[in-house]
Amino acid sequence: MSEKVLMKGNEAFGEAAILSGCNFYFGYPITPQSEIPEYLSRELPKRGGCFIQAESELAAINMAYGAAAAGGNAFISSSAPGIALMQEGLSFMCCAEVPVVVLNVSRCGPGIGGIQPGQADYIQATRGGGNGDYKIPVFAPSTIQEAIDMIYEATYLANKWRNPMMLLTDGMMGQMMEPVVLPEPRKLLTSEEIPQAKPWALSGFDHKNGQRSLIRALHMQPTDLEIQVEKIFTKYDAMEKELPAYAAEGLEGAEIVFVAFGLMSRLVREAIEMLAEEGIKAGLIRPKTLWPYPYAAFDELDFNSTKVVISTELSKGQMIEDVRLGVEGRLPVELIYRTGGVVPTTPEVVERAKKILEGLK
Repeated sequence: MSEKVLMKGNEAFGEAAILSGCNFYFGYPITPQSEIPEYLSRELPKRGGCFIQAESELAAINMAYGAAAAGGNAFISSSAPGIALMQEGLSFMCCAEVPVVVLNVSRCGPGIGGIQPGQADYIQATRGGGNGDYKIPVFAPSTIQEAIDMIYEATYLANKWRNPMMLLTDGMMGQMMEPVVLPEPRKLLTSEEIPQAKPWALSGFDHKNGQRSLIRALHMQPTDLEIQVEKIFTKYDAMEKELPAYAAEGLEGAEIVFVAFGLMSRLVREAIEMLAEEGIKAGLIRPKTLWPYPYAAFDELDFNSTKVVISTELSKGQMIEDVRLGVEGRLPVELIYRTGGVVPTTPEVVERAKKILEGLK
């Protein structure tokens, strides 16, 4: 087993992208993720990759589109309003079936928002901020180590499914430091290997077979576009069966079950310990994928003991609709939240949870 190293979140994210096999990065500095392009500008060229600071987020996503279409492994990162500007490009890439790994080190909003952490990009990420029918798998790490592992896996999955993959993290995770174990680096494909590994890529004219690869997001005939939409949704149906992931803790005998992802799940774990000291048993469902959402997790609830399910968020209840879909009316669903970049304290979560529980009696 590799030795642990202490790394800052944003730098660990960049290192994970390199080790995962991403050899192209296109980005634009925006707080709180600016250390990612700074790190990659220094490290990626040393290891055979290409770093380009684009003039805008719009340019970055379209540069990534081009590099990925040619068979490269493209990685992009930004924060909330920057990801919003990339939505059109992501819609194009989904329709054209071009892979890319996208990291949102989210801040609070709406609009330009502030640089404090937030989770109010949930709907943007899981429902898609671009036009048309498409889906993007969204992963939600709760630790820097988990983010590293998810970035590593997302590069593989993006190529497997020929579709963008997104990680939704937050500014606090990007700025904190934790000990991590780094994975082994993947071998980069040579220009000669790309046509065999990615026969769909724009790798040049095939003189032997007299064929040229074609990638396009434009289908002028309505029936042609309908066929393409049906094709990509066949993939999404398969993703919904294969990708949902979650962690469940302390559900048996729990009076309260929290649902939280990312930063909030860490805070909730401490709240569960404090509630236990007061004789209140609580559990946690932590989605690791936000789309496809792990609705099956709610079938593990202890319906003999649980009185309420509480969605706990750094947003005005963006995940709560998915929680309600998972609960299916079997239990009351409540919300504990803060917005504007305010992170609740653990005692605040405990007191709110106790009031909710008391109100049900």
